[in-house]
Amino acid sequence: MDRNQKTDLVNILHDTFEGAASVVIVHCIGLTVAESTDLRTKMRNEKCNFKVTKNRIARIALKDTKYQHMDAMFKGPTAIGSSKDPVMAAKILVDFAKENEKLVIIGGGLEDKPLSKTDVEALAKLPSLTDLRGTLVGLLQAPASKILRLSMEPASQVLRTISQKSKQ
Repeated sequence: MDRNQKTDLVNILHDTFEGAASVVIVHCIGLTVAESTDLRTKMRNEKCNFKVTKNRIARIALKDTKYQHMDAMFKGPTAIGSSKDPVMAAKILVDFAKENEKLVIIGGGLEDKPLSKTDVEALAKLPSLTDLRGTLVGLLQAPASKILRLSMEPASQVLRTISQKSKQ
């Protein structure tokens, strides 16, 4: 890899760090091509990024970003999972690590806060941004549907009463 390619890679990683709401650092030792493809597909389907990186290039790309505190995590065969949704990358990587012992969670960052392995696992248990939006819409729609049911109830009670009286 020549100097221009390395510079391009540093710029791409720097942009990845700048645009991510959360970053998860993992070690992936011995993943087969099929396992790696499966993980990348899961990440891509949820609009997350997964990149295997060279530690030296990643450390250079971290400079002047909100994730520069993660510099010490880049040791060994590392890869980076990132997403604009603060929870989704952690959720996918933690679920994959439970199924496959070749992927090990090291830590990560949420905005400018460092995350340990247990913090990343706790983050993965939170609902995603999409789930939270769905819950919020449901909560907003619930009062309207309850008001509609309550307003229709007196009329249906009158009809039932008249129906019962006519049967007698």
